[in-house]
Amino acid sequence: MNSAVLVNIARFILLLAAQILIFNNLDFLGYINPYPYILFIILYPVNGNKTALLLSSFFLGLVLDMFCNSGGVHAAASLLLAYYRPYIFKFSFGLSYEYQTVKLNDVLTPERFSFLAIAVVLHHFVLFILEVFRVSFIFEIILKTFVSTIFTLIICILIIYLIKPNKR
Repeated sequence: MNSAVLVNIARFILLLAAQILIFNNLDFLGYINPYPYILFIILYPVNGNKTALLLSSFFLGLVLDMFCNSGGVHAAASLLLAYYRPYIFKFSFGLSYEYQTVKLNDVLTPERFSFLAIAVVLHHFVLFILEVFRVSFIFEIILKTFVSTIFTLIICILIIYLIKPNKR
């Protein structure tokens, strides 16, 4: 196994553990739920195995669903984010993505921020729509998506830049 695979396995385990042990216990005002476990999907290598990303994203969401007793909403939202990730990359980075020169754990540029924000909004919107599953609650879904996205983005940016690998 090469170091990239080991880093991904460690990231998977650590983010899942942090989500289950710390972030699932945070619930401010009933609307704010940070979900930084999606950093696994976001930080997965650009040129990594796409099938492995889809399978591991589904498994990540499924394990979280088992701990949250949430009936598959995390698995569905994580799988959808993993599936649309290349399109979000292409939208945010353009030619840099085409040439696979994107590194997310560098300085926060508008491209990196837009990628993070779009990915988090997509995941959260799908998650909350499936959680509620009623069109009559669209205002609550949008509010919960907006507020949770802000807190998830703050936590994700802190995690990315505090636990950034050293430059060689």
